[in-house]
Amino acid sequence: MTVVGDYSFLAFNLLCAPCFAAMGAIKREMNSPGWFWFAIGYQCMLAYVVSLCVFRMGTLFTTGRFGIGTAAAFLLVIGFIYLLFRPDTEHKAYSVKYGMRKAGVK
Repeated sequence: MTVVGDYSFLAFNLLCAPCFAAMGAIKREMNSPGWFWFAIGYQCMLAYVVSLCVFRMGTLFTTGRFGIGTAAAFLLVIGFIYLLFRPDTEHKAYSVKYGMRKAGVK
């Protein structure tokens, strides 16, 4: 196991589905088997994608090897960055106009 593999493994374990007690709490709070399995699947999928990005980019920086997995990791990171900084065009109702109100006028 390499240092990059260790960091990838660490990232996966930090983000994957929690212990059985926490999964039981999720199932009880969601009150739906479908949403419970979606939540568990989403956590595991996100953990796998992040650990793939960590491993592939770490391998690229340490050894210089570039492959199809590295290209996929770069595309996933670009997608994450886009989702993080995209403009919110859906909620225009939240815009607030600031101004001073005159005393006594509503």
